[in-house]
Amino acid sequence: MKGLFKPKPRTPAELVLQARDLLKFLDQNTETRQRKREEKARQNATHVIANLQRQRVSGRLIASEYLENNLDLMDILLPGYEDGEIAVTYGAILRECLRHQIVARYVLETEHLKKVLTYVQIPNFDIASDAQATFKELMTRHKSTVAEFLSVNYDWFFQEYNSQLLESPSYITRRHAVKLLGNMLLDRSNSAVMVRYVSSLDNMRILMNLFRDPKTMQLETFHVFKLFVANQNKPPEIISVLVTNRSKLLRFLGDFSIDKGDEQFEADKAQVIKEIATLEINDRSCT
Repeated sequence: MKGLFKPKPRTPAELVLQARDLLKFLDQNTETRQRKREEKARQNATHVIANLQRQRVSGRLIASEYLENNLDLMDILLPGYEDGEIAVTYGAILRECLRHQIVARYVLETEHLKKVLTYVQIPNFDIASDAQATFKELMTRHKSTVAEFLSVNYDWFFQEYNSQLLESPSYITRRHAVKLLGNMLLDRSNSAVMVRYVSSLDNMRILMNLFRDPKTMQLETFHVFKLFVANQNKPPEIISVLVTNRSKLLRFLGDFSIDKGDEQFEADKAQVIKEIATLEINDRSCT
């Protein structure tokens, strides 16, 4: 019986094929191990740099002083998003550098910012998400610097923000953009910029179009749209559009709900509905 189960001897050709397959497998595993080692080295380097950024010597933040004298490092880190092998690693280091106000100001005041607007639209999801995190850090951490930048560069920045991000063909890009827009406009330091933004009919039309997106996008859009309605000095053209589209807006808002009960959302929605319902063409302000 034992003889029945003996493996059939392989031919020389079969042995060669098996040996070749084993060598391929070994080579692939070697490459995988090498990639893992390289990734681990990058992670370790990122952690070391992050820790160094926060170290104080005699009460002084040495990293901030160093970066102030070596801002050209940003000229190396930011283009890293164009290389898929190093993009996420450079992005993590870049965000640590942006903790320092001098670095954020440098990025905002150079052509690098326009590059960041393109990096958040990279087709690779991981790289685009990392670039989004960097963009958010840049536009929200140093409030006084951002407020000054937006005041001076309002026209070109929001023109690009609207056309490239809020009107992007990518749902992910639009969703990140409208959420970040809400964060920026609702920040007290940007109150003057917020009033200017919500006084534009073109801006409001873009937001109204975003209500056509899925519910997750609609909620983020609502948090910005309510600012247009709550504006105490709405321009006549905005009042006219709200009145013209009153029935559609009231029907949409009446059916609009979120899965989890949110008292603040319900209160905001009720106020928006009330304001739109009572608007008149000759109104110049809202309650």
